[in-house]
Amino acid sequence: MSIFEELESEVRSYSRGWPVVFDRAQGSRLYSEDGKPYLDFFAGAGALNYGHNNPHLKKALIDYIQRDGVTHALDMYTVAKRDFLETFRDKILAPRELDYKIVFPGPGGANAVEAALKLARKVTGKESVINFTNAFHGMTLGALSVTGNSMKRGAAGIPLVHATPMPYDKYFDGAMPDFMYFEKLLEDSGSGLNEPAAVIVEGVQGEGGINAARLEWLKGLDDLCKRHNILLILDDVQMGCGRTGPFFSFEDAGISPDIVCLSKSIGGYGLPMALTLIKPELDVWEPGEHNGTFRGISPAFVTASEALRVYWSDDELEKSTKAKGERIASTFKDLVERYPEANLTAKGRGLARGLEFGSGELAGAVCKEAFERGLLMETSGPDSEVMKLLPPLTLTDDELSEGLSIIEESVAAVLK
Repeated sequence: MSIFEELESEVRSYSRGWPVVFDRAQGSRLYSEDGKPYLDFFAGAGALNYGHNNPHLKKALIDYIQRDGVTHALDMYTVAKRDFLETFRDKILAPRELDYKIVFPGPGGANAVEAALKLARKVTGKESVINFTNAFHGMTLGALSVTGNSMKRGAAGIPLVHATPMPYDKYFDGAMPDFMYFEKLLEDSGSGLNEPAAVIVEGVQGEGGINAARLEWLKGLDDLCKRHNILLILDDVQMGCGRTGPFFSFEDAGISPDIVCLSKSIGGYGLPMALTLIKPELDVWEPGEHNGTFRGISPAFVTASEALRVYWSDDELEKSTKAKGERIASTFKDLVERYPEANLTAKGRGLARGLEFGSGELAGAVCKEAFERGLLMETSGPDSEVMKLLPPLTLTDDELSEGLSIIEESVAAVLK
């Protein structure tokens, strides 16, 4: 591994917790170059909802490449893009009665967020954006301005302005009514709050610690935005594409955000792809006003289309995700009760789950123990105090049982 330490920047992170060289991957497992298997409950930080080298998606991709299908096309019309647009409309938008235009902002989630923020400001003529405590929206400057983590914000090197944080759901543990502070600032002419162009929110905060907003809280936020003529941006980069059960994390709340950000698993195969979905009346871009070299990566269109056809033509994946999520919730509940002195907290929704410990050291120690036993997990939260699970949605029941057994052993080893 010396070449990595010799040439790769110190900014590398995941490799520090998993100090092996991985060589191949299939389904829910990664294999190191010496052949040792690792059960993957990380799934590319949510970019591999359908697992590694999914055979359905791999075949579609290989067939496309072998016929010399266009790989790079900027925003030109291609057969692959047409197939994706038609499939996304037919499998996702139409069944949910959602009416969105699609912006292809670039390859990553931060691109989707930057496009959303830029468009909200262009449409409204306002600069200020409301974000939430413990939010994470990306590493570029605009996305960092609406991110909560102080370490990540500090790396910007310049003031991050034009954004005001508000308390996310349960931030005050129910001590205050929902949105009391936010509403007061909006309605008080002496509050000093700049009139916001938009609110940006995650249905479940992943990097922030697997904080799952209550559905009634999301409904309340949607209502507040409508009453005050504020655009609602829903960042579903990590929690979309079925991670919480439904395709979108906000579906069960019965809301229709003005702008939705998607990336990570929208490409299906782990290929870079991002979408910014916008209500038609917001589509006020001038041609070329927002662009990027890699906003038309056809192989990702191909695997994305196939993923939608295979997994979103019925509700089987959604039901399976919810059922497996409840199994994790039950195991975490047992751990909370088994170690009352540790003050553990079970968190999450669907197959985005977390177990909060009293410190980042404890959560990190559990993940280290799990790695030694062949399971990959990461931590999240402001102090890395949450053991975070994002397994592939396609994992088998036996793989889930195996992973949960390793988690129980790892927690016991640390809290013994």
